[in-house]
Amino acid sequence: MKRLSTLSLAAAMLSVAGLGAALIAPAAIAQTQTEAAPALQTRTFTIENMTCPTCPITVKLAMSGLSGVASVNVDLDAKTATVVFDPALVTPDELAKASTNAGYPAKITGS
Repeated sequence: MKRLSTLSLAAAMLSVAGLGAALIAPAAIAQTQTEAAPALQTRTFTIENMTCPTCPITVKLAMSGLSGVASVNVDLDAKTATVVFDPALVTPDELAKASTNAGYPAKITGS
């Protein structure tokens, strides 16, 4: 019986220790994730030659195909593309070049 109590006490201590680690660990994980999160940037480009509803699809595919691009929103009426990207992986010039190479010359207009 004493042996069972000792095992129960040991299991309880491990359980409490695990609970304490579980309470501390999420804060440490969140801090690590925050430090590792890239600082995304947003740039707006003017896009030339867009004349029909399929043109924005081509521009979006060209720009979003680059590594580091989080989102691309193309506005046919305004003839612009707004891109959210990781500047550590792709530059605004590379984004403009991707659109230009697809047949839709792009120039950076804003930040």
